[in-house]
Amino acid sequence: MKKLVFLLFFSCCLMSFAQEKLTQNTIQGVLKGNQEQVLSLAQAFSEEQYNWRPMEGVNSVGEALLHVAGANYFLASKLGFPPPEDVDMMNMAKITGKDNIIEVLKKSNEFVLENVTKIEDGNLNDEVDFGFAQMNKLSGLLIIMEHNGEHKGQLIAYARSNGVVPPWSK
Repeated sequence: MKKLVFLLFFSCCLMSFAQEKLTQNTIQGVLKGNQEQVLSLAQAFSEEQYNWRPMEGVNSVGEALLHVAGANYFLASKLGFPPPEDVDMMNMAKITGKDNIIEVLKKSNEFVLENVTKIEDGNLNDEVDFGFAQMNKLSGLLIIMEHNGEHKGQLIAYARSNGVVPPWSK
C-alpha cells in the first residue's frame, strides 16, 4: 500500500510539473512554426522582389518583414523585455537588402522566442498597456503569435503574386 501511495504521489508531482508554463510553451511552439515559415518565405523571394508591393501605399515584401521584426521587439518590450542594446527600433525601416532584412528578422524571432517562456504562470493575468489597448500578458503573447501568423498569410499572397511557391508547398 505504501508503494501505491508513493507512486500516486509521484505521478501527481510529475503531472503538476508538466503543466508548468504549459500556455507559454504551447504559444512558443506555434510561434516558432509560424516564424520558420515566414523565414523560409523571406529566403524564397529574390533580392529584387523585396521591393515589390501589391499597390502604392502598401508594405513591400521587405517592409512587411521589417514590420514583423519591429513588432516582435515592440510587443516583447511591453511585456517587460526591452530589445537588445544594438537594436535601433526607430531606424528599422531604413534597413535594406535581403540578407540584412533576413538577419534582423532572425534576431527578432530568437529574441521573442527566448522571452515567451520567461513570463511566469502567476503573471499571465497582469495588466499591460500596449499603447493600442490594455490587456493582460497572456493576450500579449497571443498577439505576438497571431501577428506572425497574420503576416505569414500576407507573405504567402505576396509570394503567389510573384510566382514564388512557399517552400513547404513544393
